[in-house]
Amino acid sequence: MDNFGDIGVTWRLARQLAAEHGQQVRLWVDDLDTFARLCPAASAQADQQMHEGVDVRRWSSQWPGAEPADVVIEAFACNLPQAYINAMAASGRRILWLNLEYLSAEDWIVGCHALPSLQPNGVQKYFFFPGFEAETGGLIREADLMLRRASFQGDPERQAGFLATLGVVRQPEARLLSLFAYENTAVAGWLDVLAADSRVNQLLVPEGRVLGDVAAWLGVATLEPGACHQRGSLQISIVPFMTQDEYDLLLWSCDFNAVRGEESFIRAQWAGRPLVWHIYPQEDDAHWDKLNAFLELYSQGLSPAAGSALREFWHAWNAGKGAEQAWTGLLDQYPTLLEHAETWTHAQVANGDLAGKLVFFYTDWL
Repeated sequence: MDNFGDIGVTWRLARQLAAEHGQQVRLWVDDLDTFARLCPAASAQADQQMHEGVDVRRWSSQWPGAEPADVVIEAFACNLPQAYINAMAASGRRILWLNLEYLSAEDWIVGCHALPSLQPNGVQKYFFFPGFEAETGGLIREADLMLRRASFQGDPERQAGFLATLGVVRQPEARLLSLFAYENTAVAGWLDVLAADSRVNQLLVPEGRVLGDVAAWLGVATLEPGACHQRGSLQISIVPFMTQDEYDLLLWSCDFNAVRGEESFIRAQWAGRPLVWHIYPQEDDAHWDKLNAFLELYSQGLSPAAGSALREFWHAWNAGKGAEQAWTGLLDQYPTLLEHAETWTHAQVANGDLAGKLVFFYTDWL
């Protein structure tokens, strides 16, 4: 198991709070090995280090010597050390404690966002829910993100230059796709239909958990970055694990993106391209409620045919079967889904961004 989603969201948020809002940010990380994959300049051994204006600390049981901050963001139910909570209560200062929750489109999120959570020690704690509606905490989005994306997507030479760094040359008229997923039995059927297509498909697969499924389909033991395989109309390129900024460029380059978890899911939406989300499976199947809640919200404004095609492919992808038939239906609606993906990004921009809403909430609370 990996935690790229949790550290991905918190690292992006920390960077933005420092760079755009002039905040002094300390980020406590319990898995520096994973952090170093996203931030190659980081050390997995250092207890304290500075990167991009953020003070990165190794999570320990007590956070020794840490002065309580003015705003404490407890991300993804990480459970602050009790000694730090005690220090917050004893500080004599007004400290805002925010419980930053996981992203969801479920209808109850709007009603629960920014509600207080009573604490016996007197520290004021609130729930903060990222989301897809204006009444929620919004999504992580840097101030210049849409301008940077438009510039890159409008420049074929820059796209070709980026792909060249991955060892990839885009073929004329080829469809370019990316695949980042958990283990998924739907992958084999999808690869079958891509290989049988009349159009060339180039699939870029970053290092990750889905490599085992791709290797099994190819009939090879392992896949490493730099490996290239072709079957029928399908060319598969295994690309290295990337920094967050590089992964944005990958998403912006592709015609379709298969993503997973929370971090890549958000970034694929900002790419303005059709996508499929592999939601993290939960034992009680609660993930289906979250998946369907997003589909219901995202499909608003789509034609019945396009909405049905989207839902069928997403359901097949997450059920682990039937993706080959559903993919054909999705391609029939691709132009409509492409236009809708761009419309969705504008709607999300209008909702405000997570970092800005956090800062506003604090200043309003003061």
